[in-house]
Amino acid sequence: MTIRIGLLGASRIARTAVIEPAIENPDFVVGAVAARDAGRARAYAAEHGIPIVVDDYEALIRRDDLDLIYNALPPAGHKRWTIAALEAGKDVLCEKPFARNAAEAKDMVASADASGRKLIEAFHYRLHNVMRAAVALALEGALGPLKSAQALFNGPIPRTPGELRWSAEQGGGALMDLGCYPVHALRSVLGDEPEIAEASCQFEDGVDAATKATLVFPGGVTASLETSMVAQGFAANLTVSGERGSLEIRNFVAPQIGCQFVTTIDGERRDHGVEGPTTYAAQLSYVADVLAGRSPQITGGADAIANMATIDAIYRAAGRPGS
Repeated sequence: MTIRIGLLGASRIARTAVIEPAIENPDFVVGAVAARDAGRARAYAAEHGIPIVVDDYEALIRRDDLDLIYNALPPAGHKRWTIAALEAGKDVLCEKPFARNAAEAKDMVASADASGRKLIEAFHYRLHNVMRAAVALALEGALGPLKSAQALFNGPIPRTPGELRWSAEQGGGALMDLGCYPVHALRSVLGDEPEIAEASCQFEDGVDAATKATLVFPGGVTASLETSMVAQGFAANLTVSGERGSLEIRNFVAPQIGCQFVTTIDGERRDHGVEGPTTYAAQLSYVADVLAGRSPQITGGADAIANMATIDAIYRAAGRPGS
């Protein structure tokens, strides 16, 4: 059965994350879009060949001809509209960061449990062959007992008018938009939940422009995290070290646009393949498998709550007002 997708928001990310991979995946079709600005929604639908433009978000989620809602709204719109969609009987693919905080995440997951629908967090990077292999190597003991890890995601985000990632009200900030990836990657490869040893934020315009943190995982494994949206250029690196060796990935977030994945184990260096579908194509295939019961769900649920709890804890340790 074809899964019919409704888009909440005429967003830039929906084109890459959903519209383009759905063209190549026969399990999906993008059926409708709604946006706050009806004119923008019509132009977006015409540009991307979406057959139906809906007047508002409420009308979209209640349509009988849609199965899956893709919530690409800013984090401030995740809880309200995700819960509304679940209660309307729709499965939901919700963009990262999952919510504005762990309390909201808990409410969203509770709603999914109560409705019996699937709520999946769109951590596309986690579904690529590169990250799947890295998690398996780390957790299966190929590196020996783990000792330390480092994760970095920097990317310049200009302060353009209306840029939501520079809006505290909308759930912006470097740690929320970019740093959620290193948080998730560290939790994934180390297979546990951390305590925050120390953290610092560079606050600008009411949000963190850059954040650094030291995390301590059970067993004394230490991990460093760094993220910035005022950096000079892009960087997304992940390193994990154990008693037998290490793994390093350059651009773990989007391997399809250039990646190096290297392990050194017992003194032997190996360059791993980085081939495979794009992270977004892999994600859409994963969504189809989860909805059909062919695959366990590895993003969303307790994992999403825990990721937001770690983000909350980093902000508290850094002294963010209101944390």
